[in-house]
Amino acid sequence: MRLTLLLTAAAVALTACGQQQTAQKGQVSGGGGARTQVWAAGSSTVFPFATRVAETVARTTGGSAAKVESLGTGGGIKLFCSGTGAGYPDIATASRAMKKSEFEACQANGVTEIVELKIGFDGIVLANAKASPTFDISREQIYRALAAEVPQGSGFAPNTAATWSAVAPGLPNTRILAYGPPPTSGTRDAFVELAMEKGAEKVEAMAALKKSNEDEFKAKAHTLRRDGAWVDSGENDNAIVQTLEKTPNAVGVFGYSFLENNMDKVKAAAVEGVAPTFETISSGQYPLSRSLYIYVKKANVGVTPGLREYVNAFVSDAAAGKGGYLQQRGLISLPAAEHDQVKAAAQALTPMAAPAK
Repeated sequence: MRLTLLLTAAAVALTACGQQQTAQKGQVSGGGGARTQVWAAGSSTVFPFATRVAETVARTTGGSAAKVESLGTGGGIKLFCSGTGAGYPDIATASRAMKKSEFEACQANGVTEIVELKIGFDGIVLANAKASPTFDISREQIYRALAAEVPQGSGFAPNTAATWSAVAPGLPNTRILAYGPPPTSGTRDAFVELAMEKGAEKVEAMAALKKSNEDEFKAKAHTLRRDGAWVDSGENDNAIVQTLEKTPNAVGVFGYSFLENNMDKVKAAAVEGVAPTFETISSGQYPLSRSLYIYVKKANVGVTPGLREYVNAFVSDAAAGKGGYLQQRGLISLPAAEHDQVKAAAQALTPMAAPAK
């Protein structure tokens, strides 16, 4: 009897030890078993690119297609940084760079080696239905139209501009109604930084506020109207395109890749005289240009089946290079020299340094 008890205890101990070792390798988390596929989560803008790579890798290798989720950049990075193991994504897709606070959250939760890979460029566009008035708008005008509060007298007051023409002569005499992404979206982050904040800097009172209190300046510049002029439309940019077709006087804010795939339905505004194109975005001439990224858990490479192959395929010449199949989806390729550096970083799995801010 005693021998039986000792053997049972030993078996339990060995099982517990094996489970602990597996969990440490990132194969078990939250009581779940090992995953057999890559898991990527994050940006709605990067979603169609990540999905296309998943389809291509599965077709060429015969393995399971990567699971790709559109949660928004902030949501994807938050989940990515929440822990290690099979219960958390291998990859965060992002339409902006990871923030210092996000990096620190990763470190605190044991996600200590993160590989940052820039996959290309995109632009934020203001678009409307093909038959609607054509816009050529400045960043200052975007700020004045969509900010929740604007300078008035010696202080600030709620924004009451009802039409675009009330913001500036020459803009269409139509109601200000903009459909755009929610706060969890990297597209939203890029829009408030590239359009709203840069536009606010052109306003004398806001420029003075930035010098005296930068935090308050950013809070006011980044806060969009809540009176119906701005409408959060979720993470599905295709839904915004559909809304614009049904609401001719509205404008939508989304990534260039969605414009590229819906040219028959919508058209983009020029911003400060520059139309969004592959050339103007890749050169930085278009004022609302941005970089796109994927973030990879180095510890999961060699643990999650197919992760290395997926990452290398994403940054390959065939996918993200000039003329690659992701360009057909709207991705704007990096310059050749920078693309080569990204491919080398993917091969070496070089961990990123902490962001400055």
